[in-house]
Amino acid sequence: MPDPTPDGLHLDQSMPTTPDAVDLAHEQLARLWAADGDVLPADRVRFELAVIEILGNIVEHAWIADEGSPSERRLTLALTLTDERLEAVLGDNGRPASIDLSSATMPGADAESGRGLALSLAAVDSLDYERVDGRNLWRIRCDRAPA
Repeated sequence: MPDPTPDGLHLDQSMPTTPDAVDLAHEQLARLWAADGDVLPADRVRFELAVIEILGNIVEHAWIADEGSPSERRLTLALTLTDERLEAVLGDNGRPASIDLSSATMPGADAESGRGLALSLAAVDSLDYERVDGRNLWRIRCDRAPA
Protein backbone atom coordinates (compact mmCIF):
# COMPACT_ATOMS: atom_id res chain seq x y z
CA MET A 1 0.00 0.00 0.00
CA PRO A 2 1.07 3.62 -0.40
CA ASP A 3 2.79 5.31 2.51
CA PRO A 4 0.59 7.80 4.35
CA THR A 5 2.04 11.31 4.69
CA PRO A 6 0.67 14.26 6.64
CA ASP A 7 -0.90 15.51 3.41
CA GLY A 8 -1.94 12.30 1.66
CA LEU A 9 -0.47 9.13 0.16
CA HIS A 10 2.95 8.54 -1.41
CA LEU A 11 4.54 5.75 -3.47
CA ASP A 12 8.18 5.46 -4.59
CA GLN A 13 9.35 2.93 -7.15
CA SER A 14 12.73 2.33 -8.74
CA MET A 15 12.53 0.18 -11.86
CA PRO A 16 14.59 -1.03 -14.79
CA THR A 17 14.33 1.15 -17.85
CA THR A 18 12.73 -1.35 -20.17
CA PRO A 19 9.32 -1.50 -21.80
CA ASP A 20 8.20 -3.41 -18.67
CA ALA A 21 8.52 -0.11 -16.78
CA VAL A 22 5.21 0.95 -18.33
CA ASP A 23 3.46 -2.06 -16.78
CA LEU A 24 5.13 -1.41 -13.40
CA ALA A 25 3.97 2.20 -13.51
CA HIS A 26 0.41 1.10 -14.29
CA GLU A 27 0.59 -1.24 -11.27
CA GLN A 28 1.75 1.61 -9.02
CA LEU A 29 -1.02 3.87 -10.26
CA ALA A 30 -3.56 1.09 -9.62
CA ARG A 31 -2.25 0.79 -6.05
CA LEU A 32 -2.72 4.52 -5.59
CA TRP A 33 -6.28 4.43 -6.95
CA ALA A 34 -7.13 1.43 -4.74
CA ALA A 35 -5.87 3.28 -1.66
CA ASP A 36 -8.07 6.31 -2.34
CA GLY A 37 -11.28 5.54 -4.19
CA ASP A 38 -12.35 9.18 -4.21
CA VAL A 39 -10.19 10.25 -7.16
CA LEU A 40 -12.55 11.10 -10.01
CA PRO A 41 -12.15 9.05 -13.20
CA ALA A 42 -11.41 12.17 -15.28
CA ASP A 43 -8.53 13.09 -12.95
CA ARG A 44 -7.20 9.54 -13.06
CA VAL A 45 -7.25 9.44 -16.85
CA ARG A 46 -5.48 12.75 -17.43
CA PHE A 47 -2.84 12.09 -14.75
CA GLU A 48 -2.20 8.53 -15.88
CA LEU A 49 -1.94 9.63 -19.51
CA ALA A 50 0.79 12.14 -18.67
CA VAL A 51 2.74 9.76 -16.40
CA ILE A 52 2.73 6.95 -18.95
CA GLU A 53 3.59 9.22 -21.89
CA ILE A 54 6.56 10.78 -20.09
CA LEU A 55 7.73 7.39 -18.82
CA GLY A 56 7.47 5.98 -22.34
CA ASN A 57 9.62 8.83 -23.65
CA ILE A 58 12.23 8.12 -20.98
CA VAL A 59 12.33 4.44 -21.91
CA GLU A 60 12.58 5.23 -25.61
CA HIS A 61 14.84 8.29 -25.77
CA ALA A 62 16.84 9.23 -22.68
CA TRP A 63 19.20 6.39 -21.91
CA ILE A 64 22.86 6.19 -21.11
CA ALA A 65 24.19 3.54 -18.73
CA ASP A 66 24.18 4.02 -14.96
CA GLU A 67 27.73 4.58 -13.71
CA GLY A 68 27.56 1.88 -11.03
CA SER A 69 25.71 -0.69 -13.09
CA PRO A 70 26.33 -0.35 -16.81
CA SER A 71 24.24 -3.41 -17.63
CA GLU A 72 21.09 -2.17 -15.89
CA ARG A 73 19.54 1.22 -16.41
CA ARG A 74 16.96 2.48 -13.93
CA LEU A 75 14.43 5.20 -13.44
CA THR A 76 12.48 6.37 -10.43
CA LEU A 77 8.79 7.15 -10.13
CA ALA A 78 7.38 8.98 -7.11
CA LEU A 79 3.60 9.38 -6.90
CA THR A 80 1.79 11.58 -4.41
CA LEU A 81 -1.94 11.92 -3.90
CA THR A 82 -3.42 14.66 -1.71
CA ASP A 83 -6.94 16.02 -1.33
CA GLU A 84 -6.04 18.81 -3.76
CA ARG A 85 -3.78 17.20 -6.37
CA LEU A 86 -1.97 14.26 -7.94
CA GLU A 87 1.79 14.60 -8.40
CA ALA A 88 4.46 12.52 -10.08
CA VAL A 89 8.21 12.94 -10.26
CA LEU A 90 10.06 10.79 -12.77
CA GLY A 91 13.85 10.72 -12.67
CA ASP A 92 16.45 9.14 -14.89
CA ASN A 93 20.16 9.40 -15.59
CA GLY A 94 19.80 9.46 -19.35
CA ARG A 95 20.90 12.05 -21.84
CA PRO A 96 19.59 15.56 -21.15
CA ALA A 97 16.32 16.23 -22.90
CA SER A 98 16.74 19.04 -25.40
CA ILE A 99 13.12 20.09 -25.35
CA ASP A 100 11.31 23.37 -24.89
CA LEU A 101 8.00 22.36 -23.35
CA SER A 102 6.48 25.72 -24.25
CA SER A 103 6.88 24.86 -27.93
CA ALA A 104 5.50 21.29 -27.81
CA THR A 105 2.59 21.02 -30.24
CA MET A 106 0.64 18.25 -31.88
CA PRO A 107 2.25 16.97 -35.08
CA GLY A 108 0.35 16.69 -38.35
CA ALA A 109 -2.31 14.04 -38.83
CA ASP A 110 0.05 11.81 -40.83
CA ALA A 111 2.79 11.78 -38.17
CA GLU A 112 3.42 8.40 -36.57
CA SER A 113 4.90 9.79 -33.34
CA GLY A 114 5.51 13.02 -31.47
CA ARG A 115 2.17 13.46 -29.71
CA GLY A 116 3.14 12.42 -26.17
CA LEU A 117 4.46 15.72 -24.80
CA ALA A 118 1.67 17.78 -26.38
CA LEU A 119 -0.98 15.39 -25.02
CA SER A 120 0.63 15.41 -21.58
CA LEU A 121 0.81 19.20 -21.48
CA ALA A 122 -2.85 19.45 -22.48
CA ALA A 123 -3.97 16.85 -19.93
CA VAL A 124 -2.43 18.15 -16.71
CA ASP A 125 -2.12 21.44 -14.85
CA SER A 126 1.67 21.48 -14.76
CA LEU A 127 4.46 19.60 -16.51
CA ASP A 128 8.04 20.69 -15.89
CA TYR A 129 11.44 19.36 -16.85
CA GLU A 130 14.86 20.16 -15.41
CA ARG A 131 18.30 18.60 -15.34
CA VAL A 132 19.67 18.32 -11.78
CA ASP A 133 22.96 16.66 -10.76
CA GLY A 134 23.17 14.56 -13.92
CA ARG A 135 19.54 13.45 -13.75
CA ASN A 136 16.50 14.35 -15.78
CA LEU A 137 13.57 15.26 -13.53
CA TRP A 138 10.03 15.45 -14.86
CA ARG A 139 7.37 16.89 -12.53
CA ILE A 140 3.69 16.39 -13.27
CA ARG A 141 0.83 18.00 -11.33
CA CYS A 142 -2.85 17.39 -11.85
CA ASP A 143 -5.21 19.44 -9.70
CA ARG A 144 -8.16 17.36 -8.56
CA ALA A 145 -11.65 18.45 -9.51
CA PRO A 146 -14.03 18.90 -6.58
CA ALA A 147 -15.84 15.66 -5.79
